[in-house]
Amino acid sequence: MNNSTLQNTDFEVRTQDTMCVNESHLQHKGYHNIKYLIVGILFGIIFVKAEIISWFRIQEMFRLQSFHMYGIIGSAVVVGIISVWLIKKFNIKTIYGEPITFTPKKFNKGQIYGGLLFGLGWGLTGACPGPLFVQIGTGAIVVAVVLFSAIAGTWVYGKVRDQLPH
Repeated sequence: MNNSTLQNTDFEVRTQDTMCVNESHLQHKGYHNIKYLIVGILFGIIFVKAEIISWFRIQEMFRLQSFHMYGIIGSAVVVGIISVWLIKKFNIKTIYGEPITFTPKKFNKGQIYGGLLFGLGWGLTGACPGPLFVQIGTGAIVVAVVLFSAIAGTWVYGKVRDQLPH
């Protein structure tokens, strides 16, 4: 991959001679992935305790009956804003010393359609892609259908992306 800027990225990690989009080219042994498993388990516990995976809470949110989910989503947005600001302000690098750079994302009307489709799927299934694995892990095996559908939809999008309106 060359050092030209890719359009559809939120941020990129640049190494000395290559550009990687949201990915490191450093090679690590398999046990380095244990940290991701631990963080994933901790997030799963937090999702369960905060009732983020509750279809009832999601239904309340879409019916405008409760502030619970809006508070969680709003908190996540604030944490994200502060995190990006800190990364930019203090030139924070990845844990392996690679610089993090942010590139602007161009708006296109496909983002509106995608957001509407995402929200419709979220409202119909009561499941957002992040908590799907937690829902399955808590025994809601039927959510595997939603997971399969999300994977299939992602695959189809990858196949037809170039033909979609910009």
